[in-house]
Amino acid sequence: MRQWLMLSLLLVALAGCTFGVPIGDRGQQQSSSSGVPATTPSKRGNPSSYVVFGKRYYVLNSSEGFVQRGIASWYGTKFHGRDTSSGEVYNMYAMTAAHKTLPIPVYVHVKNLDNGRSAVVKVNDRGPFISGRIIDLSYAAAKKLGVDGPGTANVEIRVLSAGEDQPTSVARSIPLDTGLEQDLPLYIQMGSFSSQLNANNLVQNLVAADETAVRISELETGDGLFYRVRVGPLFDIDEANAILSRLRGKGFQTAHIVVQSDAE
Repeated sequence: MRQWLMLSLLLVALAGCTFGVPIGDRGQQQSSSSGVPATTPSKRGNPSSYVVFGKRYYVLNSSEGFVQRGIASWYGTKFHGRDTSSGEVYNMYAMTAAHKTLPIPVYVHVKNLDNGRSAVVKVNDRGPFISGRIIDLSYAAAKKLGVDGPGTANVEIRVLSAGEDQPTSVARSIPLDTGLEQDLPLYIQMGSFSSQLNANNLVQNLVAADETAVRISELETGDGLFYRVRVGPLFDIDEANAILSRLRGKGFQTAHIVVQSDAE
């Protein structure tokens, strides 16, 4: 009888034991980290550039520090089950999105500036290719952000780094509001030379720095023929600013943004 009583007491003690894991922490132990997961660049989804509706878009080599404001839209049943640009199957009920030039996949924090809602989405597709729009949200993301009803919204998007929980602030070298007409082509000019040999040398230096989306254009002036090395055309000031920052970070300090009227 005494042995049975001792065994009962032992079982009760073991039942209340957590073996080193506090009861309140069990959920944390079982759940994965809330940080942004690491990603591997898609071989299929990241060409150096591509053309849609006659416009050429240049895919960014890096998304570090990228921030952008503009109009968000969403896409749903028509594309549900189809392949995205990354090769993943589009699921309108997943938290995903499409962007024209960010490397994919990448995670971005999207804030609806019209209602204050925010969400993190995985960019795994290309688009939207409608003037003025910067990101296409999945139905689930649009629903969470309150974009599904009106169809569009003013948003700010910030790229998140692996392991990051919150977006970081970004300093701009060019103001967001530039006063430029919508869709006015932009270029990043790397240099202008009277000698084609010098222009070719700069292109070779850029290629050696993994910058392959460059070209030489000729300009006839009253002082003679000039060979300009530039990247573009670009149709978004934020993307142009991001590329400019990357180029300057690689030592090309003379790079600067020009508009079409300056580049002709």
